[in-house]
Amino acid sequence: MMNDTPDFGFARLWAQGDAVTHAVALLLLAMSVAAWYWTLARLWVWQRLRPSARHIEAFWEAADAESGLAGLRRLAPGTPAERLAAAAAGAAQRLDAREPLRLADGLDRGDALTRALRRALVDSRSRLERGLTLLASIGATAPFVGLFGTVWGIYHALVAISVTGQATLDKVAGPVGEALVMTAAGIGVALPAVLAYNAIGRLNRELLAELDAFARDLHACFTAGARPHAEARALRVAKGGA
Repeated sequence: MMNDTPDFGFARLWAQGDAVTHAVALLLLAMSVAAWYWTLARLWVWQRLRPSARHIEAFWEAADAESGLAGLRRLAPGTPAERLAAAAAGAAQRLDAREPLRLADGLDRGDALTRALRRALVDSRSRLERGLTLLASIGATAPFVGLFGTVWGIYHALVAISVTGQATLDKVAGPVGEALVMTAAGIGVALPAVLAYNAIGRLNRELLAELDAFARDLHACFTAGARPHAEARALRVAKGGA
């Protein structure tokens, strides 16, 4: 028994399409692969950096800044928190050495620490936001790419109708339905990209807020030169010895 139902699947869509249709389909496929790659890559980076927020408290539980930095380097190497503490400690060491080898070394202690911490925060922000611009671009443009493929497919359907002179439903439904697949593909590519962009952006804002608070505490710590409880403990020891 023969099946008279026409085949309007993806294979026929690809076979009937021309170079423009193929280019649109391949572009949507590339956009989808790129969106999923950066989504998974950013989530993996966040999963690796997330424990660094807990290690900030361990930094303040150390006896001094050097011990806290050593603990961060051991527990959370390469994380934004470790780079932030290293930047503050490096700036403080250059200031304590009193050897202004660069223009930046001649700044006031507070200004020099602010500059070092700001640069570390900017570097962390750029690392965390890597790939987000591409996700936003894919989410914004993929529906229009799919719509272009739909318009192009409907145009070819209308040309075929004008050539054959037949505008019956069975002649129009197939080409138009196959063309509308492009719109669905564009939306299917855009939605995951938009959702991933919003989710990763929210996670980044939370981490950057924690890093900003850590940077303010580091600035106060290295500007004062000693932690208040350490000074109080030293005073108690001195009184006991007297």
